[in-house]
Amino acid sequence: MALPVSEPVSVDEPVKDILIPRRASMSGWKTFLLVMGPGLVVMLADTDVGSIITAAQSGVQWGYRLLLLQLILMPILYIVQELTVRLGIFTGKGHGELIREQFGPVWAWVSVTGLGIATVGALLTEFSGVAGVGELYGVPRAVSLSASAALLLFVVLTGAYRRVERVAILLGLFELAFFLVAYDAHPRAAELTGGITQMPLADGRYLYLVAANIGAVIMPWMIFYQQSAIADKKLQPRHYIHARWDTAIGSVITQAVMAAVLIATAATIGTKDIHASLNTIGDITQALVPALGPHIGRTVFGLGTIGAAMVAAIVVSLASAWGFGEVTGYRHSLEHHPLEAPWFYGIYAAAVIGGAVIVGLVPDLVALNIGVEVMNALMLPVVLGFLVLLAFRALPAERRPRGAYAWVVVCVSVFTAGLGVYGGITGANLF
Repeated sequence: MALPVSEPVSVDEPVKDILIPRRASMSGWKTFLLVMGPGLVVMLADTDVGSIITAAQSGVQWGYRLLLLQLILMPILYIVQELTVRLGIFTGKGHGELIREQFGPVWAWVSVTGLGIATVGALLTEFSGVAGVGELYGVPRAVSLSASAALLLFVVLTGAYRRVERVAILLGLFELAFFLVAYDAHPRAAELTGGITQMPLADGRYLYLVAANIGAVIMPWMIFYQQSAIADKKLQPRHYIHARWDTAIGSVITQAVMAAVLIATAATIGTKDIHASLNTIGDITQALVPALGPHIGRTVFGLGTIGAAMVAAIVVSLASAWGFGEVTGYRHSLEHHPLEAPWFYGIYAAAVIGGAVIVGLVPDLVALNIGVEVMNALMLPVVLGFLVLLAFRALPAERRPRGAYAWVVVCVSVFTAGLGVYGGITGANLF
């Protein structure tokens, strides 16, 4: 993926108290490893349980006809999230805080309300995934949900940002298990290359899953999280290039994971039952077992799902806590002790505990997974609208998108938001 050429950074820019040590002798790779995190974490979280179910349903119903979309979404995802990198580094402020400064408190509350809605939907899918994997092994829903909620609370309430980031990356790496699942499915090259070029855009049901896939890739909480995480990590202009590569690598990984899930289900379940009901992770794993066996189909797929669900739950809950903190003005940093920022940690804890309790009491909500992703797509005009406007208003003039790239940013945002809304509305009319 080609990255837009960056302008040189002035050596006279002020340096704040940062979390990353400044050493003249530090190599580029060492600096990258220290800067890496916000982009990779948010991208690993992007492939959450709802996204996995969406990709699986896409493979079953349409074979490889939605695979090309996963590849097209790689640069689109990078373009969108790279704007959060610019805003976080060159303003030092979170997304909600900038909206409040640039557009006033009313629009800030509109934005954070959308974040809250997306947070609820996302957490329901994450905890439903955890519960579904647990039930495959006879673990009661109450036990799996309580254990996962306790782990999420422990990680954040007892650690500073860097520690939380490391745990999130470790959990997210379990998603690499999906590549093994796709490989073991033995997709036929002729069918894959033949299906990838077919896009029945006149079919409303196809468009509905197009919208779901777009909503599964670009979500409100991703924008809030990455920009706030960069500000919380105190990245500076000199880290800009490394932060962009962090985002670019994450964009490729997350869409490769989506493609792997789609390929695995298209090559197995999709060849036998295109009408299979895959509303839960349990449905998917049980359907994969006859083709892949209990080890790959259940154990490996389950590990990938647990990793995806846990890293996403951390990111979603933190994004919500950061967003509300930035709009209301209360302390909102992982560098503060819980007693110093009670509202920030309180919002995080409420999101985690609330999500686990709702899934525990109303398990049928897990059937809304794809609907949650379509809802994300329907919110894209507001989400991307604020992001692009901030890029042209809040950034220093020399750091705003310029020339041809500015047109690329605007056109990609309009096209993505428009296609997501059109597909969601058109497909919904058929149900």
